[in-house]
Amino acid sequence: MFARTAFRAAQPLKRNLVSRTYATEPGKTGSSNTLLYSLGAVGLAGAGYYYFSSSSSGKTVESVAAKAKDAVSGPPKKAFTGGDQGFVSLLLKDVQIVNHNTKKFIFQLPESDMVSGMAVASALLTKYQYEGQKPVLRPYTPTSDEDDKGYIELIVKKYPNGPMSTHLHDMVPGQRLDFKGPLPKYPWTPNKHDHIALIAGGTGITPMYQLCRAIFKNPDDKTKVTLVFGNLSEEDILLKHEFAELENTYPNRFRAFYVLDKAPKEWVGNTGHITKDLLKTVLPEPKSENVKIFVCGPPGLYKAISGNKVSPSDQGELSGILQELGYSKDQVYKF
Repeated sequence: MFARTAFRAAQPLKRNLVSRTYATEPGKTGSSNTLLYSLGAVGLAGAGYYYFSSSSSGKTVESVAAKAKDAVSGPPKKAFTGGDQGFVSLLLKDVQIVNHNTKKFIFQLPESDMVSGMAVASALLTKYQYEGQKPVLRPYTPTSDEDDKGYIELIVKKYPNGPMSTHLHDMVPGQRLDFKGPLPKYPWTPNKHDHIALIAGGTGITPMYQLCRAIFKNPDDKTKVTLVFGNLSEEDILLKHEFAELENTYPNRFRAFYVLDKAPKEWVGNTGHITKDLLKTVLPEPKSENVKIFVCGPPGLYKAISGNKVSPSDQGELSGILQELGYSKDQVYKF
């Protein structure tokens, strides 16, 4: 078992990490804002947005303002509608370097006022065909918000001999890539579970971030979240700033544990691989009535933690550390 002090040192905020219970979260104060936007006309919503967006509930109020506008003009058009829609060609607008082998790609939707049409949780299928070869297909979970208009963002790590990640990393703004979706994964609704745990490795963090974003931007969703994120080095930790912001904003509902295979000397978190002792200490107990464990990462992580999926539609049997800890197949979802 890891020492309690080691967990405290690894977190932005000090707290008792051995305890599986959370303190009661202070009540939110967004109900009056909701009333204002639901009653105000579109012009009033725009004026009110300036005032309320300066507060900590700005994101919530922005969403309410968008819903008020939608009530007048109708919901925004979706770029991806699934079914027999087929592939949609998107223009690459910008590329940003994240780290030594990871880039963020910003693709423009067909119309500037469109939303992606993504559900939580879901992914998009990308396609590229090299001349004279079979098409290369690869699913990715966007890191942009489902309500963002006019664009989607992908964070992609380049893997050796990875044809799609290599193609993406070779792309420059002005080129196009084909997308299809959304590909439905685990359908999320507010408060579907009392407590969820996210066990991720590498770019397997993107569907976990999609879940976190949906939970914490919704003031009605009180789900507690524990993240365990394994990486090779500190530089490889993706979206760490976003998760640190969640941890500081919701210290009673969100906590993150990082595990590095090659940790620097000054690293105060966990090292090596994600272990049974770590998960036993930080995850919600399997005998809890309404918990769910999500797993996403490279094949080695699945093998050690939960066992692999048989296919996209077959979760396969539960094995590995989670089975040893007493979780049931129904308590685990493999992305």
